[in-house]
Amino acid sequence: MLPKGHSAGRKVFGLFWARPGCAACLPGRGTGPRPCPQPLGRHLHASCPRWTTMPSWVIDRYGNNDALRFTSNMMFPIIHFPNEVIIKVHAASLNPIDVSMRSGYGAAALRLKRDPLRIKTSGSEFPLTLGRDVSGVVMECGLNVSYFKPGDEVWAAIPPWKQGTLSEFVVASGNEVSRKPSCLSHVQAASLPYVGLTAWSAVNQVGRLNKDNCSNKRVLIFGASGGVGTFAIQLVKAWDAHVTAVCSQDASELVKHLGADEVIDYKSGSMEKQLKMLPAFDFILDNIGGSTEKWAPDLLKKWSGATYVSLVTPFLVNVDRLGVADGMLQTGVTIGGKTIKHLCKGIHYRWAFFTPSGPYLDEITDLVNIGKIHPVIDQVFSFSDVPKAFQKLEEGHARGKTVISVTNKK
Repeated sequence: MLPKGHSAGRKVFGLFWARPGCAACLPGRGTGPRPCPQPLGRHLHASCPRWTTMPSWVIDRYGNNDALRFTSNMMFPIIHFPNEVIIKVHAASLNPIDVSMRSGYGAAALRLKRDPLRIKTSGSEFPLTLGRDVSGVVMECGLNVSYFKPGDEVWAAIPPWKQGTLSEFVVASGNEVSRKPSCLSHVQAASLPYVGLTAWSAVNQVGRLNKDNCSNKRVLIFGASGGVGTFAIQLVKAWDAHVTAVCSQDASELVKHLGADEVIDYKSGSMEKQLKMLPAFDFILDNIGGSTEKWAPDLLKKWSGATYVSLVTPFLVNVDRLGVADGMLQTGVTIGGKTIKHLCKGIHYRWAFFTPSGPYLDEITDLVNIGKIHPVIDQVFSFSDVPKAFQKLEEGHARGKTVISVTNKK
C-alpha cells in the first residue's frame, strides 16, 4: 500500500507508466498518459523524484524494541544488477537473528560485507529493514533473469547483509529465489525459507546426509521445537532417519507429530545421563550450544564418520569484539583446534551457517509439495503489530515460527 497519490507504476505492453512528478514522462496536452521508457527500478530521469516510497518497519539505531520505527516513506527498492528481482511481499517471518541484529549483533561483519572497501561512513546501513523470509509475487525482473517473470509466486530467504522483508517490496538476487510451493499460502510459505535453508546447510551441506545415505541413521537434535529444529526433524525423517529430539515436555507432542521417534525432556533429570543410556548417534545437530558442546560429541559413534554440527558459532561475536582481522583469526584458531581435538577422538566437529540458495529451496519445495515438510507456525501478526511480534519472539519458547502478514492475503 503506497501513500495516496503514488503508484508503483502500471505495466502496459512491457512498460511502466511514469510515476507522478516526472517531467520527462508527463503526458502531452490532450494526449493522455504515456508509458515511461524506464522499467520500475531503473527510472533515471533527473527531473523526477528519485523513487516512489513504500511502507516499512526500520531501525535507525541498534537497540531494543523501541528502536523499531514504522515509516511510509522508505525508498522503493531498485534493481542494481541484471540478475535481481523485485518481490511484492505478501508475508514475512521473524527469526532469532532479527532480534539479534536489531540489538547490533554482527554489525561489524555485516557492515564489511555491505561495504568491503569501507567507502561509506559508519551507520550508512540505516534506516535498516529487518526480516529474512519472504513469500510474495515477482513484480519486476532484471535483464538477465529468465527463470521468473512478473506475476510468479515465489519465496526466498534474504541474506542478513541486505535490506530485509518487513516492507511492502524487497529486492533479491534471482539465485536466492524459488517458486513457492503451490500447496502453501503465503503466510505458511513465509515460515520456512530461512530455517529450512539453515537446516539444509547443517544436515546436507555440512553433515553430508541425503536421501540416499540417511536411512536408519540415528540423528539427535537439540532445540527440536524451534524453527530450525522442527524443520530438521521433518527433513531427516523424509530421508528415513531415526530421530531423537531434545525439547521441553510441553513441546513433546509437537515433535512427535513431526516424526520424532524419541523425545528427551531437558528439564527432567540429567539430560546428559538420559542420552548416554541410548545407542550412539550418527549425526547431532545442536541449535543450543553452551554446555551441551562439552559432552554431546561423546554421544556419537566413534571412527564411523559421525558428525556433530553446531549452529552456535562465535564468528560474528569475535568480529564485533576484536575487529575483522583479529576476529577472523580467533575464529579460525577456535574451529581448527576443535576440529583436530575431535578428529583425534574419531568424530567430526563442524559449524554450519545459513546459506541463501534458490536451488536448495527448489528441493525443499519438492518435499513440501509431496507432503514431507509442513510449516510449523506459532503465531501470525499483522503488519501493524511487528513490534509485538518481536516481543513475542524475545520471550522465547515459541513452538515454530512467528509470521507477519504484510497484505490481507493469507
